[in-house]
Amino acid sequence: MPPAHKALGWPTMDCMISREPTIERMAIAKRLLLDPFGLDESHLSKALTEISSHGVDDADLYFQYTRSEGWSLEEGIVKTGSFSIDQGVGVRAVSGEKTAFAYSDDISWASLLDAAHTVRTISAAAQAVKVRIPTQKIAPARSLYHGLDPIASLDSQAKVDLLGRLEKMARAKDPRVVQVMAGLAMEYDVVMVARADGTLAADVRPLVRLSLTVIAEQKVTLKGKTEMRREMGSAGGGGRFGLAYFTDAQVQQYVQEAVSAALTNLESRPAPAGQMTVVLGSGWPGVLLHEAVGHGLEGDFNRKGSSAFSGMIGKRVAAKGVTVLDDGTISDRRGSLNVDDEGNASQRNVLIEDGILKGYIQDNMNARLMGVKPTGNGRRESYAHTPMPRMTNTYMLGGDKTKEEIIASMDSGLYATNFGGGQVDITSGKFVFSASEAYWVEKGKILYPVKGATIVGSGPESLKKVTMIGNDMALDSGVGVCGKEGQSVPVGVGQPTLRIEGLTVGGTA
Repeated sequence: MPPAHKALGWPTMDCMISREPTIERMAIAKRLLLDPFGLDESHLSKALTEISSHGVDDADLYFQYTRSEGWSLEEGIVKTGSFSIDQGVGVRAVSGEKTAFAYSDDISWASLLDAAHTVRTISAAAQAVKVRIPTQKIAPARSLYHGLDPIASLDSQAKVDLLGRLEKMARAKDPRVVQVMAGLAMEYDVVMVARADGTLAADVRPLVRLSLTVIAEQKVTLKGKTEMRREMGSAGGGGRFGLAYFTDAQVQQYVQEAVSAALTNLESRPAPAGQMTVVLGSGWPGVLLHEAVGHGLEGDFNRKGSSAFSGMIGKRVAAKGVTVLDDGTISDRRGSLNVDDEGNASQRNVLIEDGILKGYIQDNMNARLMGVKPTGNGRRESYAHTPMPRMTNTYMLGGDKTKEEIIASMDSGLYATNFGGGQVDITSGKFVFSASEAYWVEKGKILYPVKGATIVGSGPESLKKVTMIGNDMALDSGVGVCGKEGQSVPVGVGQPTLRIEGLTVGGTA
């Protein structure tokens, strides 16, 4: 089981950069991605030379092997089971801000050379030049997780039994639970990146996720009419480790969270509407920070001037005490990476410090065009996609107030502890989020749960309205998926309890 993380004071992971695991990961990548197809480093150099001979600014090869498995259980029956293997190579050439990209699920010298010929035409001059590709060097990388195969960490029957235990625990928790759905997903991902500057990098990325959804029902009487009310609650978690993480104690925690959420919603009342004080809980509510602020700090949007944060480096963009980081170096976390998808070691990037904007997250192309260094945030969904600047684990550091102090300070307002779907407009920074679990507070007391609350605001403006920051910073349980331009990647979010003034809440009351 991975170690618990402290709310504050994580060390920077420079001490975790190790040569031996890097070499081991490279050996695994070569065994899966090069050796079976008669390829070696000389073929990679030849392909990159072929691309670079036409005067491009950058070029890379991205090889990937992915084995994935998933199981779902409902009513004690395995509803679906899946297993797949995917592999291929993506070939990219970059000239200025133009990108030429080709990919193939056939890893062979012929396919690699054909892709190289295809993308080299991006050069504006299209004039052949003599290029010497630098000697290949294995890029420095971190050791944040073990390169195990989580699919092999339990046999099929044990995986089904794990889901069965989850369902039985949920049903035994409360007689009002009438339906239970559970899912288990595993992935073993091996990547190799070869760059025109001679960089050679590899990573072996395990990923697991266990999810639980329960539906509870009870009779309620409204205006003299009795009817059956049904509500839902969800929980789950995961990360870059094996299935041994999901002990009975961990499973019981997920059950408690999901059942509690469903039963709480059974007692909920219509949410009030209007402009009010909103307190956001710690952990997963950081998804609002991710959407409303994180995307606006990605390098591509700021290079193009389309973000609400464009041109704001060194300026105040948030209240004092607000410090936001994107950190891909936290051990075992879902959003962490030993190297990004361009071969750069992941980093701990301070984006906002004490309310002052310090920087953006960058991939190679946008960093080059903006005259800054890459930040280890070049990510892509697969070999069939081009990289772009993406978040890893994005969170806000904690303050000095307890959760109880923050709630007690409220005259009236909304206390939101869990969120469902949401969206953000990058240009304006405006966001809309639905709260899946929230409570109405008056005179510092939590009175009752509410349903149907929608929080509307502007990311940059909301950060300036933060008035209290809790000392309970927590990361989410390991369930986040981020979508951007049709690509999805695993991410993490987190924050302490926050009090924000003057947010608009849409309700049903």
